Amino acid sequence: MKYFPYEEIRPFQDILLDQINEAIQNKTNLVVNAPTGLGKTSASLAAALSNTLDTDKTIFFLTSMHTQHNLALETINDIKKKHGVKIIGVDIIGKQHLCLQDGVKNLPNRDFIEYCKTLRSEGKCVYYKNLKKKDKLSFDTKAALNEMKKQGVLDTNKALNISEKHKVCPYETSLILGKESHVIVTDYYYLFNPKIRENFLNKIGKSLEDAIIIVDEAHNLPDRVKSLATENISNITIKRALSELNPIADSNLIHILKVMLETLEEYAQKTKKEAYVRQDDFSDSIKIHTNYDKLIETLEKKAEKIREEKKQSYLGSIASFLEAWSKEDEGFARIFSVQEGYRSPILTLSYKCLDPSIITKPVIQLSSSTIMMSGTLTPTNMYTEILGFDEAIELNLRSPFPKENRLNLIVPKTSTKFTRRNQNEFKYMGNIITEIINEVPGNTAVFFPSYKLRDEVYKFIKCHKTIFLEKPGFSKHEKEILLEKFKGYKNSGAALLGVSSGSFAEGIDLPGDLLKSVVVVGLPLQVPDLETKALIKYYDYRFNKGWDYGYVFPAFNKTLQSAGRCIRSETDRGVIIFLDERYAWPNYKKCFPLSWDIEIDTNYKDKVKEFFTKK
Repeated sequence: MKYFPYEEIRPFQDILLDQINEAIQNKTNLVVNAPTGLGKTSASLAAALSNTLDTDKTIFFLTSMHTQHNLALETINDIKKKHGVKIIGVDIIGKQHLCLQDGVKNLPNRDFIEYCKTLRSEGKCVYYKNLKKKDKLSFDTKAALNEMKKQGVLDTNKALNISEKHKVCPYETSLILGKESHVIVTDYYYLFNPKIRENFLNKIGKSLEDAIIIVDEAHNLPDRVKSLATENISNITIKRALSELNPIADSNLIHILKVMLETLEEYAQKTKKEAYVRQDDFSDSIKIHTNYDKLIETLEKKAEKIREEKKQSYLGSIASFLEAWSKEDEGFARIFSVQEGYRSPILTLSYKCLDPSIITKPVIQLSSSTIMMSGTLTPTNMYTEILGFDEAIELNLRSPFPKENRLNLIVPKTSTKFTRRNQNEFKYMGNIITEIINEVPGNTAVFFPSYKLRDEVYKFIKCHKTIFLEKPGFSKHEKEILLEKFKGYKNSGAALLGVSSGSFAEGIDLPGDLLKSVVVVGLPLQVPDLETKALIKYYDYRFNKGWDYGYVFPAFNKTLQSAGRCIRSETDRGVIIFLDERYAWPNYKKCFPLSWDIEIDTNYKDKVKEFFTKK
């Protein structure tokens, strides 16, 4: 490959390079399930640059993870150094995180956008004002851009430092650099959020038709884009919006908001937890008192004025919800829910997106080529269907690492099925986990379906090693501190007990001797809530695969992500144990990638001991 950055191509990486190259040349799409460590980032960027560097096409490398942003930038720099080619690249993160104004980092995103708009329109942002002089780039902007270009590939820290030095807006200056960039590393929503995409592409002078889109960690994309099209309103939002209004001047608006609040409270009297709501049930309660569209317009105008003074407004959130609520039913679910709050129940009405293809399909259809890739993009045909590909090559690759370096073992001796959850079962699980932790010569991570189940089993884990417990709602700093402490036990060994949807089940790297084994306890299948039931029904209607697409496969993906914390490089050796009899059932066992070579054995202790004593 013309611009491959390293001396050697790993096993199966050559297949990936060829397939990406072919997809880009033929202007088609590729959905790739390729294990961690195969080198997806370097392969995708090398193949894409080999096809686009001397053309008008632009590569968009999309990822939601900060570590992957850095990896992509490092790979581009490695290509530049090895091949001596001129590549301009820029990392563009959220506008809010590229802002030099004080006090904006913790604003809700919607409020930041409106606050930024107000500052710009009123000429109150010095960084934005300094960008241009008489419709031309100012001397300060040109100086900043020249300094940025010397960086070659611009990361966000450099963009902030250079822009602050020259007193210009880091976000806008990065966009200007984007016009000349061959590669733009950014988040999913810059291309998949319809409200952002058009303005973003206009500012950087690019089009989807000339875009090569590489979506990294693409298993996250469906949920991310569904959240973009989902809107919520709650009793807390309404009460905070009421506090923004003048009791005399805004008496009519106050009355309408109180009607909304009363409507939510009426719903709460009829349900203990959650219920489906028809569109007209809520809309008609408002239309009795006012014109629906006029109300949205009034709320937006009020919110704009409030943001000028206070930076944020809950009235704007209500306006956005009402606008969304008036839209179509297909591909969405309307759900009311009651949750326990600190002082009183939280009542939430949601317009939930069920179908990610509503957002993704238009982008895929217009792009020159779209590459979706992940280590857990399985089954690939599910992602091809639910993301709205009309045509795509599906590729499943094996791990490049030696088979003898890993043991993937199903231990069918317990189960976390709800009918089996009792103290005897928890004790049995605890004994098995204790034996595994003690047998592993190093660190072990154990992932449970929930914190509640983890805590029940933890009472029966009596190992002689230090145990770390993940807590709900860990901050980034708390997560880093615990992880560093855990790494410090690599020689004596420790156990980290977390959950499959928590802070440590995805996005952390513990290569080498830092993690010797992972135990995945049970299947992270929860009792289906109304959203999941709606999803199952919708995917039955679309693909006749509701149970798999709406329930089993998304839960199983959490299992694969948890298991993926072990074996991160070609020299790593480790054991992955799936502790639940259901993993051996055909309908669940089929969810494992074929390349995992799963064994089923109840003699887990001897198996683990034998693995670690082998040379």
